[in-house]
Amino acid sequence: MTAALLGVGVCGSRPVAIGRAQLFAREPTVVTEEIDPAQIEAEVARLDAALECARHHLESVRGQIPNSTPLHIAEFIDAHLLMLTDSALVDATRDLIRERSINAGWALQIQRDTLVEVFDAMGDAYLRTRRDDVDHVVRQIQVFLSGEPSAQSISASDLKDRVIVADDLTPADTILLRHRGICAFVIEHGGPMSHTAILARSLDIPAVLGVHNATHLLRQDELLVVNAESGTVLAGADESILAHYRKRLVSADQRRHRLRELVREPSTSRDGVPVVLLANLELPEDVDAVRSSGASGVGLYRTEFLYMNRSGLPDEEEHLETYLGVMRGLDGIPLTIRTLDLGMDKQVDGLAGSSGSLTNPALGLRAIRLCLREPGLFVPQLRAILRASAHGPVRLMLPMISAIAEVETVLGMIAETRRTLRRQGLPFDPLMPVGAMIEVPAAALCAGGIAKRVDFLSIGTNDLIQYTLAIDRVDDSVNYLYDPLHPAVLRLIRITLSRAAESRTRVSMCGEMAGDPRYTAILLGLGLREMSMQPASLLEVKEVVRSCDVGRVSNRMDQLMDRLDDLTSAQLLEAVNEVAND
Repeated sequence: MTAALLGVGVCGSRPVAIGRAQLFAREPTVVTEEIDPAQIEAEVARLDAALECARHHLESVRGQIPNSTPLHIAEFIDAHLLMLTDSALVDATRDLIRERSINAGWALQIQRDTLVEVFDAMGDAYLRTRRDDVDHVVRQIQVFLSGEPSAQSISASDLKDRVIVADDLTPADTILLRHRGICAFVIEHGGPMSHTAILARSLDIPAVLGVHNATHLLRQDELLVVNAESGTVLAGADESILAHYRKRLVSADQRRHRLRELVREPSTSRDGVPVVLLANLELPEDVDAVRSSGASGVGLYRTEFLYMNRSGLPDEEEHLETYLGVMRGLDGIPLTIRTLDLGMDKQVDGLAGSSGSLTNPALGLRAIRLCLREPGLFVPQLRAILRASAHGPVRLMLPMISAIAEVETVLGMIAETRRTLRRQGLPFDPLMPVGAMIEVPAAALCAGGIAKRVDFLSIGTNDLIQYTLAIDRVDDSVNYLYDPLHPAVLRLIRITLSRAAESRTRVSMCGEMAGDPRYTAILLGLGLREMSMQPASLLEVKEVVRSCDVGRVSNRMDQLMDRLDDLTSAQLLEAVNEVAND
């Protein structure tokens, strides 16, 4: 009899996989014991040996990554290699062994718990997932301390076309297993923003995450169907079900080839409505992926990486050189640079203040609030963005705006920065567009006033949805409530678009919703004409745009807006899609 397990699906161009289960090693056993003082230095040496083994393993995995792989994948490994020398992890663990006379595994676990508490207190959802780095590095060290088997101990011949079933995976394990021919992942923990999810999308591996107790409910060698579109794992499927999914596999391969043919085709709907498709840029090294997707520009360039994994603040010249490097790679297409979106939970030397004990850091001093509190942090970035604008098309975008007063304050700072640059004889584009992100319900409700003061708006749906619905999308105990089609979310999007239209202000969308082709017709029907997304999603969205009759969809959405409370998400999708392609 067919059994189904549910989780959060993650897929690129391969939405389905069929393979036999390979149960993966669970958490290594951590022995907690006190040791004789005479054994302390031997225990420290055992820790150092495990660190060295972990380093050799990570370097080996990094060496197996093909040159054609996006660079941010290798950077997961580089970050973990750096952590193996981080005093907050390594030296602190050695100190615990010596001070408490405890074994290395126990000391490492204690220090892991201390560091994880720091990350859990962070306000930014993306940064909270960095706790995964701590967990994964500690797990790797514990594996070598315990001597238990892990990914590297399973031969490649045993993994061809296998579905890996595990409680969690490190980035190194994920990359290693992918290159050994596995076809899918089923993971007990994690959500759409976890490391495994990011890597699964980048490596084009179907995955279902957050499948609680999967390692206990699924059996070794059991034939599984992994449906990453619906977040479903089927076990015990009969031949008719298997035949259905095998046909889907063939269709998916054919569709990938068709999508590549759309790169140079215009992004225009069937009834002639132009839609601007932009790409989100995570790191400078991902510029090639943006160009190969056929994007018209970059709608969101995150700059937080400049502040992370370092002891001091980046100066103006470092900012400028980084932005100019990206612009050279983009070869003339527009670049939208989002200013710093971190909170006081992420401390760097040179930044005043202390986060203290934050009850709810997601609602605390972060993003534009932090920048206004710390001009010494913000002004060098403003100067660098303005100076970069002299070399090509650049837009500046402000995150987490919640009040018109914040916009006016920043515009005043920008005006003063322009005056200073003029006095210094430094060139910049005086007409460089300045925009604001709509990520907070208050900003959506005040979108008309904000739109009158800026050149463009960008709807950040990731935060807008979680703030509107009061859920943390990283928390797999509540992320099932994360619903882009919730009536309140759609109404806030419609309000933003309508109010901006009154002042003829451009509106883009840069959250995950913009890159999900399931929602493209609805967004077009609401009036959105510019979307920014991960490069891997762009061609799928373009395919929907080109097949869609925007006029008919707009009329249908007008009819449905008053009935949203009476429709499920599935009913809404069906009602819109039935007219989109007629």
